[in-house]
Amino acid sequence: MRLNPDRLLPPQHHTYYLFGEDHDAMYEAAEALLAAGDDALRMRVDVSELARIEEESKNMGLFGPSRCYALVRNAQSANPKQSAHLLKLVDNLSSDHRLIICAPGMDWKKALHKKMQAVSSLPQCEFKLPDEAGFKQWLNHELKKSELQISPETLLWMAERLNGMRLAARQMIERLRWYDAGEGKELGLEVVGELLGERAPGALEDWCHAVAMRSSEAIQIASRLLRDQQVAEVMMVSWLGTRMQQILMYAWFQAQRDRNPIQAAKVFGDARKKVPKEAACWRGPELTAAMSLIMRAEKLVKGASVEDKTIVIERLTLDLINKETLLVA
Repeated sequence: MRLNPDRLLPPQHHTYYLFGEDHDAMYEAAEALLAAGDDALRMRVDVSELARIEEESKNMGLFGPSRCYALVRNAQSANPKQSAHLLKLVDNLSSDHRLIICAPGMDWKKALHKKMQAVSSLPQCEFKLPDEAGFKQWLNHELKKSELQISPETLLWMAERLNGMRLAARQMIERLRWYDAGEGKELGLEVVGELLGERAPGALEDWCHAVAMRSSEAIQIASRLLRDQQVAEVMMVSWLGTRMQQILMYAWFQAQRDRNPIQAAKVFGDARKKVPKEAACWRGPELTAAMSLIMRAEKLVKGASVEDKTIVIERLTLDLINKETLLVA
């Protein structure tokens, strides 16, 4: 049973097999299927943890059996024994529960893939990499949802450089939202190019990491960016705001005991290795205070004050790395 990726919601089946090369789109769809519906135990498991799904789906709660919605993230790596277990689970799982099987980059010659496709009653959906026109349409839709106004030539420029990279595109949209702050002005290529790092020095990422680690080295890096490399203050605030938001979301999912908080927080790229270490440097109230300071600095560097913009960034850096004074800054 073949399904269209655009018509997976609302869920009409209790099992799904998702595969293809567009990994970002596949995982977005899988997460949406997992989240849809009423109260249920929602699980994200590796193919080596299928027994957990069986155990939870048979669990008897105080008021009767509980619903279990499970997402298998890496079916493409299943060995023969795990493949057999997965096929058995597809056949035997009650319709009260939901099973979403993801197989990103699955080899079409693999036995499991052939067996999955042979199950005529199993809803299947292939996620193909989008062409440039399709990705541009998707990107334009996401920008409009975020109420961002982008010039036509800038939209084309973004689509060309981000083709197929949905997570990266969402990260860039978040940066633009930080810059726009709800004003709704049309953003041109010059502004977008600066904010998205087309001409960003490597030291900008080093600064974000140093601030996130609350290292005194952040002060020297900030000075070098501002004075030697003449990096725009608004660009620095935008990058730092994005990073601190990643840390905040990671910390929240970690507190919820999510099995993969880095994935749930939608952190990608090199930040996946850094954010867990950075999050360990912050307490919850400190993260909330940090976000308030960044938003205040963002308003100042965008011209809402006569304060020297360089001093605004330097003071922000000092306030964020200072554990003693952050909560009273």
